[in-house]
Amino acid sequence: MSRIITFCQATKEAMTEEMRADPDVFVYGEDIVKQGGIFGQFAGLHDEFGDRVLDTPISETALVGAGVGAAMAGAKPVIDLHFADFIGITMDEILNQMAKAHYMFGGQAHLPLVLRAPDGSMRHAAAQHSQSLESWFVSIPGIKVVIPSSPQTGKGLLKAAIRDPNPVIFFEHKELFPVTGPVDDGDVIVPLDKAEVLREGTDVTLVSYSRMLTHALAAAKQAEEQYGISVEVIDLRSIVPLDMETIYRSVKKTGRLVIAHEAIRTGGVGGEIAAEVAEHTFQWLQAPIVRVGAKSAPIPYSPTLEDVVLPHEDDVLRAILKTTQ
Repeated sequence: MSRIITFCQATKEAMTEEMRADPDVFVYGEDIVKQGGIFGQFAGLHDEFGDRVLDTPISETALVGAGVGAAMAGAKPVIDLHFADFIGITMDEILNQMAKAHYMFGGQAHLPLVLRAPDGSMRHAAAQHSQSLESWFVSIPGIKVVIPSSPQTGKGLLKAAIRDPNPVIFFEHKELFPVTGPVDDGDVIVPLDKAEVLREGTDVTLVSYSRMLTHALAAAKQAEEQYGISVEVIDLRSIVPLDMETIYRSVKKTGRLVIAHEAIRTGGVGGEIAAEVAEHTFQWLQAPIVRVGAKSAPIPYSPTLEDVVLPHEDDVLRAILKTTQ
């Protein structure tokens, strides 16, 4: 059985269930007690769990640094970064502490630490509050990076991340919080290392993740209805590690690949996937790989300019047509 709930409700359920099951799990961040989190994703948790839900000063460096220490001491902190746009302030803690402690202590230290980082564009929020920065973390060994696309994956990936003994960055798109969708009853767990084929197809493989997946599915439907093109859609769910085997199998079947994400196209996750496919399944490709992403510019405040910079359903459809013509 399943229920229709919002992404916000789904992630709050994940937090509630994991905190009830494990007293070592706690959460802290800015405005999560008084405000319930900027999207309401922590509303009510303090009423049930008290001091295990804490408001902190505005210092992302202190947040992540304290989280690293707490995780090494045996706790399981979940840290809310308010917006992923502020994650640059914490890079030393992530790059040189969180990601490396397990290795540098010879496997004796475990860091069951989750960083929740709302990312992506949001209602014309301008350049400092609209960024998709996940590709920064692809080349940092020692961390996992997961990105849900729906209430179901939001709940399942967050629960799996909290239970994982390794540090996980959980990028959750700002526009997903009010989105509704089915969520299974019971203990919903989504693996942190497996992509999911959401739509079977035979002509083109379309790989996407996060909020961009909505545009990908809409473009795939339009391609079939208007042009008779059968598109297989894959939700990555995780970018570290990347489930390349699922992508390889699909590309061997379709012979074509389109990769779409909201992040800037240059240096994005799509480039890494394209390189891996070109290296390992080149002989099955019948057309060049096509990537879709944002233009290399800060995200404008102006709604008209923002629409020009960010990719949309039409951009994905054009990419599908390009690789099939």
